[in-house]
Amino acid sequence: MESALDWHAARAALDWQLEMGVSETLCEAPVDRFALEDAVKAERLAPRRGAAGAAPVAEPEVDPVAEAQAAAAAAPDLPALAAALAAYDHCELKRGARSLVFSDGAAAARVMLVGEAPGRDEDLQGKPFVGRAGQLLDRMLAAVGLSRDESVYITNVLPWRPPQNRDPKPDEIAMMLPFLKKHIALVDPDLLVIVGNISAQALLGRRGITRLRGTWQEAEGRPALPMVHPAYLLRNPGFKREAWNDMLELKVKLRTLG
Repeated sequence: MESALDWHAARAALDWQLEMGVSETLCEAPVDRFALEDAVKAERLAPRRGAAGAAPVAEPEVDPVAEAQAAAAAAPDLPALAAALAAYDHCELKRGARSLVFSDGAAAARVMLVGEAPGRDEDLQGKPFVGRAGQLLDRMLAAVGLSRDESVYITNVLPWRPPQNRDPKPDEIAMMLPFLKKHIALVDPDLLVIVGNISAQALLGRRGITRLRGTWQEAEGRPALPMVHPAYLLRNPGFKREAWNDMLELKVKLRTLG
């Protein structure tokens, strides 16, 4: 049977699906993932039956944040922390993501940059900041003599891509925060660059990055500079002057720290 779509319409439909995060075909018929998640949650909450005639046995309650804290605390180094993240099963984002996006850059760097969450390109390649925003970030770093190959280490608050690049939910940030804090402790940079609202919320407890940017704060016991996300600069190129001032501020701070 001939399709009702011509070639151009079919290509446009495919491009739209790729933009929405569809990366592979699993079956011919659509699957309602939300219904599956509801069924799994209902099964978890349902009481288990004990021996014949015995009262139902309640499933023990799981505290995802406490489990994240325990898993992160037990990691002695970066490979172990990455493995602990990969084994952590309480964050629903993991089920819809293609890759665990852990980090990129030089682990011994003085500057650690904390972004928000992976996008489509990051999810495909398994590295943070590799799309258009990442390319702009690399140019910004190079302008002040920095690079991810030698002097900058990069990670995100969330290691898995949220569907349709939506903002992470508070419970998702709470689950990932113990891993992020241990990540910072293991890298032990001289200073942090906090990129975007989600990162500011996670590490500073505040949002409003256009007001926070350019003013040194303290996070995880070290100086921290909030700045707008490069993706924001792509949408608002008039803000690049302020971003350039922030990069100069970073350069000066590194000199003063020695």
